[in-house]
Order: sequence, then structure tokens, then C-alpha cells
Amino acid sequence: MADSVERNMFYGAKPHIFQKAKTLRENMTEAEKVLWAKVSNKQLGYRFKAQHPIDIFIADFYCHELRLVVEVDGGIHDEVDQIAYDEGRTNELEGFGIKVIRFTNQEVNFQLDKVLAQLSNICEERKLELD
Repeated sequence: MADSVERNMFYGAKPHIFQKAKTLRENMTEAEKVLWAKVSNKQLGYRFKAQHPIDIFIADFYCHELRLVVEVDGGIHDEVDQIAYDEGRTNELEGFGIKVIRFTNQEVNFQLDKVLAQLSNICEERKLELD
């Protein structure tokens, strides 16, 4: 089972999740667009996919090689119910062996260099963990 899950970068996502992901790709937030402009086309040395289906979830950005999800969170993620949902979602993704990291919209919009440096370091650490 683990081998088949590792080979399948979508972790069993159903067609309606793919459709929702397509809609989200077409309607990314400004902060997501900013970060995507810096992580697309292997600019950090790894291939990231935007709005990527994983099981019942859609990750803002996903690198399958590193099994790494990057989330860009707006203000709604500060609300109690959303915090609990995000924690549960992170736990489920970690069950697939995926690491989840989060940045806020403000970090992406106003401290982009710092975000990219952190993300680059996390990518290299993750590569070492998986080798």
C-alpha cells in the first residue's frame, strides 16, 4: 500500500477534487500568485504544482519529490474553527508522509525574500530526510 501511495502523487483524489483544483488555479489569491511566480518552473530546484489534489484536499503548492505541501494562509486561518480544521488536515497529510508548512499572506506579500529563504532551507532539509 505505501509503495502505491508513494507512486501516486494524487493519493486517490477523485475527479471532483481535480475540477475544484482547476478552479482554484484559475482564481489564486494575490499572495498565492506572488509565491507561484517564485516557485514555478523549478526556480528553487524542485518542481512544485499549484492547487494540487491530494486525497480529499487541495494543497496550495505541492512538491512530490519532497512530499512537501506549502500553504499560504489568509486571515480566515486565524479563526478557531479554521485552526482546528487546518490541524486535522495537516495530521491527515502527515499520515501520507507529507510535510506541511505554512506562510501567511502577509509574510508572502511583505517578507518574500525571507519566505523564499525559509522555503529553500526546508526543501534542502526535506531532501536530506528522504534520501
